[in-house]
Amino acid sequence: MTRKKPLSHPCPCGSDRPFDDCCGPIIAGQRPAPSAEALMRSRYSAFALGDDAWLLASWHPSTRPDTLASEDQTPLKWIGLSVKRHEQTGADTAIVEFVARYRANGRAGRLHETSSFRCQNGEWLYVDGELH
Repeated sequence: MTRKKPLSHPCPCGSDRPFDDCCGPIIAGQRPAPSAEALMRSRYSAFALGDDAWLLASWHPSTRPDTLASEDQTPLKWIGLSVKRHEQTGADTAIVEFVARYRANGRAGRLHETSSFRCQNGEWLYVDGELH
């Protein structure tokens, strides 16, 4: 994969930390996400960087699609993330509500979702999401 941003730049997730101190090690498999929110932030960063492999790897096997790429989709430029809520709903389950902003064909858009996560064998995984 070719990265669109050098590792020393701020993390795309909006944490104000360098990518290699924030989502980078999670995406690279060097450490697991410590929370559902950290996993969700790493998934946003993966969307922003075009890392489909991490998006699939961080998806729970019970709901994971075979592929993500669709040739007929308009490419999105992810431009910002706002986490609205992170709630532990059980010993190994959590939800994260967020708004992700993007541009497509010069027009701004936003994705408002409440995502469900499950911790399995010490690793948080994305299960599914409800769009608002």
